[in-house]
Amino acid sequence: MDAKETGRQSNRYWVQGVALTLVVLLIVGLLDRFTSLDSLAVPMIISALFSVVVVVTEALVWRFVAVNHPDSLPTFFMAVSGFRLLLALATMLVYYLTAGQAAMMPFFLTFAAFYVMLLIHHSVFFARLSNRS
Repeated sequence: MDAKETGRQSNRYWVQGVALTLVVLLIVGLLDRFTSLDSLAVPMIISALFSVVVVVTEALVWRFVAVNHPDSLPTFFMAVSGFRLLLALATMLVYYLTAGQAAMMPFFLTFAAFYVMLLIHHSVFFARLSNRS
């Protein structure tokens, strides 16, 4: 894949990721609105910001690696998975330390929805991309 096509695919990746984040945000927002759950506004904002930052960062780093060091792509995929997990754990730890134990279950469930969306999007996008090559 040439640099121009890699740039297009990178842009496609982050646009899809942001769109999926908005879809999950809408679904969780509707659950918050029409159920008797505790307010999910703060968990939704934190989870959405986490998702957008991760998607855009992955797209930019993937573009750089794919153009400049294509032989390092398997290492990139392994590293990005580990980094995403560590960043998610750090985010949950910081939320736990600031909000306390009582607020963790709604946050964890909200955050898990966004995190699973990230995992599925990453897996499907790059599986399709590698099958095309």
